[in-house]
Amino acid sequence: MMVGKKISRETLLLSVREDDGDEGHVEELLGAVGSRSPSRPRHIYSRGSVDNQTVARANAWGLSAGNRVGNEADDGDEDEEEAGRSDQPLDGQQRDNACFTLDEDSDTDLELEDERDQYDLTGQVRYREACKRLGVIPASCFLRTMQKSEVSMAHHGLGPQGAVALAVPLVTNTSIVKLNLRDNWMEGVGGAAMADMLKENCYITELDLSENRIGELGAKALASMLLENTTLASLNLSQNCLDKHATRHLATALSSNQHLQHLDMSHNRLGEAAGEILGAALAENTGMKSFNLAWNCIRGKGVIALAKGLGANIFLRVVDLSYNGLGKEGAVAVGQGLKDNNTLEELNISVNRIPPEGAIHLAVGLRVNKTIRILKMARNPVQSVGCFAVLKAIQGNPASAVEYLDFSDISVDQEFEDMFCSIKESLPDLQVKHGGERRTLQKTKS
Repeated sequence: MMVGKKISRETLLLSVREDDGDEGHVEELLGAVGSRSPSRPRHIYSRGSVDNQTVARANAWGLSAGNRVGNEADDGDEDEEEAGRSDQPLDGQQRDNACFTLDEDSDTDLELEDERDQYDLTGQVRYREACKRLGVIPASCFLRTMQKSEVSMAHHGLGPQGAVALAVPLVTNTSIVKLNLRDNWMEGVGGAAMADMLKENCYITELDLSENRIGELGAKALASMLLENTTLASLNLSQNCLDKHATRHLATALSSNQHLQHLDMSHNRLGEAAGEILGAALAENTGMKSFNLAWNCIRGKGVIALAKGLGANIFLRVVDLSYNGLGKEGAVAVGQGLKDNNTLEELNISVNRIPPEGAIHLAVGLRVNKTIRILKMARNPVQSVGCFAVLKAIQGNPASAVEYLDFSDISVDQEFEDMFCSIKESLPDLQVKHGGERRTLQKTKS
């Protein structure tokens, strides 16, 4: 018998029968030596043990987060059988045979343990077994790149089950830092699986879950994760069918989380009510540096609440409120927020139906603000009067930090051009983009 290779009872029985022809003797011999079932190799997790909570979560998905995915055998029963057999006395020959069997099994166990442990450091074993259990095809792109620091699985059509399978090896993965899962239609189930994974994974710092329709279910799970995770710094939730109910869960997490620095919730359907909820959360948040709320139909009271939260926040650097519905009231509130805020550096309020009166009120805040460097007001009906008011406020603020003004698709008059030329002497780095000078355009047509 070769060391390192187990021979079953049936194979040994057949072999000896053919050689000796003494079936009774063979049965007796196997009863003394071969009745012991070969021990399976112990399963050693590749990176530490997985606690009961992680296993419970994985079992809820129908999986196991460690190397034991798909292993239905119970080592405890085998240990009991071993203990029961240890009480039986053995003669000399039996002891020699038993010792040989134990040594053989031990060597085999060590070899298999080393092979499994070395191989499963990549996480491929767990991923393949999870895919097999869930009936999905393993993504070859993930298998090739799962040991890199940046992994992109955008537009791979994973679906809910594929996302769950992907989450299993990610629980213990220590290589991936940036993960892009954009446009995989993972829905709420897949979003919840990723959130559960991030409660255990402490290496991923950037996660893109945009265009996955995670809805309220996924948002609720992610909010719970944000209350525990301390390493995730950037989260993209754009185009995920989030509404005011999903926002309520996330706002609770934003009020407490101090580690998330960049959050993108653009292209959802938050609405006015969600704006009010997020405004209160912004006032309490102490970690975020950039917040994108573009394309969310936020208007009325929601915009006013956001502006108040912006004024109270002392950490935000970049805010995008473009393609909402600020109007005059929103512009007035934002102008007041700029008076109080002393950290914001970039503000985008393009395409917000801001009239000339709203731009004038916004300029009041710019007259005292000392931190805004980039202001984007493109495609608003502020006319040349509104643009002139903003430029005049910057000229009257000796501590102004404005470097770039975006008035794209807004025509200006000669008075604005003259004002800009005079400002360039004191602020030579100031850049202004606009839709052209009206008078010049008229001459060109004539």
